[in-house]
Amino acid sequence: MTVTVPDWAGAVADEQPYPLVFATVSGAHLYGFASVDSDVDLRAAHVLPIAEVAGLRRGPETITHTGDRDGVELDLVTHDLAKCCRLLLGRSGDVLEQVTSPLVVRSSPVHEELLSLVPSCLNAGYGAHYLGFSESSEKLFAKTGELKPALYLLRVLATGLHLMRTGQVQADLNLLYAEAKLPYVPELIAAKLQGEHRRLGVDPGLPGPDVIMADAVRLRAELTEAKAATGLPQQPAAADALHDLVVRARLRP
Repeated sequence: MTVTVPDWAGAVADEQPYPLVFATVSGAHLYGFASVDSDVDLRAAHVLPIAEVAGLRRGPETITHTGDRDGVELDLVTHDLAKCCRLLLGRSGDVLEQVTSPLVVRSSPVHEELLSLVPSCLNAGYGAHYLGFSESSEKLFAKTGELKPALYLLRVLATGLHLMRTGQVQADLNLLYAEAKLPYVPELIAAKLQGEHRRLGVDPGLPGPDVIMADAVRLRAELTEAKAATGLPQQPAAADALHDLVVRARLRP
């Protein structure tokens, strides 16, 4: 079953008070296991005008909004371009995935230039982000034993492992499970379409919590090793180029 991004996502992007560099969809849609009623996580970057960064009155570095559109919950977060770039340099895997998401709602020449600089942002430190994210995901899964947090846990480890090994950003678990040796993932994703709050260990056709936890331990060990052996540099090389991009974006009419 194919779950698409609602048509109204573009309209929401166009309603924002500042010019957007990009607007993309993250969350379960990006990870490859959205249900028909999954929240739409719209992520964007905006450009504050010079008057709101150089004067006494500062514009919002981050704008958030939650609401409901056509019965679907919307979660919007947009960062000013400078904050977006600082987060990229600060090894935020969340922002990295948002910038590179193939689920593009709105784009611009600045977005295209930002994408061209992503390879120079990548570094071994991103491995720490995915390791840390996996720990919080594992705590949630251990608490609930539910299908949705199980998929989130496996996804974040598989994405981090792929990044450390290949230098490529890939957030879709459908394209990662074979590499991560998780043959049961298609069954988990199919089951999520029927109910993401189902508890594992009840349905004999699905792996139990012990299987998920054992694979999480294995993947975390592999990610730790891959981080130590990665060919990615230790520090990002794009700081000057990102600074220049932000300045030029501010000066554009």
